[in-house]
Amino acid sequence: MRPGNILEEFIDEMEKKERTGGKTSFDWTKNVDWSSVKIYDLSQPLGVLTPPFPTYPPFTFKWIKVLSEHQVQAQYVEGPLHIGTHLDGPLHFDPAGKDIASVPMEYLVGEGVIIDISDQVGELEIYTPEILERKAKQYNLEIKDGDIIAIYTGFHRYAWYKPEADTIRYQLKHPGPKKEFADWLIRKKIKWTAVDAVSQDHPLNTVIRRVRPDIVEEFERKFKKSVQEVMPWPENYQLMHTYLFPKGILHVENMGGEVEKVLNRRCVIGIFPFKFQGGESAWARMVAFCSD
Repeated sequence: MRPGNILEEFIDEMEKKERTGGKTSFDWTKNVDWSSVKIYDLSQPLGVLTPPFPTYPPFTFKWIKVLSEHQVQAQYVEGPLHIGTHLDGPLHFDPAGKDIASVPMEYLVGEGVIIDISDQVGELEIYTPEILERKAKQYNLEIKDGDIIAIYTGFHRYAWYKPEADTIRYQLKHPGPKKEFADWLIRKKIKWTAVDAVSQDHPLNTVIRRVRPDIVEEFERKFKKSVQEVMPWPENYQLMHTYLFPKGILHVENMGGEVEKVLNRRCVIGIFPFKFQGGESAWARMVAFCSD
């Protein structure tokens, strides 16, 4: 166990309880009335029309057996794990990190808040802890230590399957954070975050800064500063991945589905990846259990 890695500390605590005959248990009754709970699907559909992240190959599938010939139907799929709604696992950027199968479900399901900051951020803008805390306070929400945080930027409306689909906006111009935000997550021991965008990082803290210089120019015209001045590398490069995964703070990308129905609420939130041994990430279904 590495000190300061909250996932590994969580697993260590679970194992200690098991050795002493105890168990890990949770009381979510103060947040959800289970007699009137509704399950909201916060996942995007995944298919051959789902655009991959720039520099990644697309998702494909084919029929390998059909009913008319084989008396059964079966498909074969191929594609990157970083497409559609997915959980980025520790191993994605942390060679000493856990694989997907080793992340306990108790870490992936828990109390959390879904916060709408869409009226605070636009194209290529930067969100901060203060923005989230201010919006939470507006709706009488508290962001608690150890929470799960789902961040709604509003860019879900540009996802490939929506009426206003705009791949350029969705993939290259969504808002994102910089290092102060990641440091805040560490202080609050947030288990994981989710975002309705293709990346939890600002696009210009990813490979986009290199492969799309026109987006860099647009950013610099808008903010009248160089991108390096606003978000200097290396400290901001993929920081939501490289900086946070060794701390055990994970994230979900491409949140969507019914998210607009549960904005500014405290619910029990879960992400359910397949139990992928050796997996650095995984396609997943994200849901919110909320009282209605």
